[in-house]
Amino acid sequence: MRPALLLRLLLWGPLLWGRLRPARGLRHSVYWNSSNPRFLHEDYGVQVSINDYLDIYCPHYERPVPVGRAETFSLHMVDFEGYLRCSETAGAFKRWECNRPYAPFGPVRFSEKIQRFTPFSLGFEFQPGETYYYISIPSPESAGRCLKLRVAVCCKATTTKPVTEVPQSQPRGRGGSEDPEPPSRSTAPPTSRLHGPCLSLALLSLLWL
Repeated sequence: MRPALLLRLLLWGPLLWGRLRPARGLRHSVYWNSSNPRFLHEDYGVQVSINDYLDIYCPHYERPVPVGRAETFSLHMVDFEGYLRCSETAGAFKRWECNRPYAPFGPVRFSEKIQRFTPFSLGFEFQPGETYYYISIPSPESAGRCLKLRVAVCCKATTTKPVTEVPQSQPRGRGGSEDPEPPSRSTAPPTSRLHGPCLSLALLSLLWL
């Protein structure tokens, strides 16, 4: 390999690799136990984006507690009615079980990847702009109570329609989205479409000596 080409690869390589690497999502931690103050008002909510992770930590005790004092439960995904009632409804399904309060290496953690498509039969597919609901159902011997969580996935896709001016005597159609979208990050920046041509040009410049 010629020295000039090697030098260009060393200079451009880190930049090109950074562009090619997939975006990594954020991690949102939820400590699921009745002593967490965020569960007190029954309006605990988390906003996530596609490719983020929801990490749920089960209750954990370093030393044994009296019988019936340790919190153990099963976590379920439910519809809005099940969320309001904090109970299982038709279509609800179990996600995990927090039944190891004395795990030797710290609290048990379950991770939910927020993704639109999953190859796993036990995975779940999320859609932008939708809200999903989790509840915990205490086991018979547990002292805990039913806790619930809202997970809102950002953001709903919108399509801008052209507006045509019409005379004042004619009725105007209602355009745009009925629900204003809150400002949030985008999982795919507008400039990402230019990365392909830019990378191709950069590679050509490396080889054109």
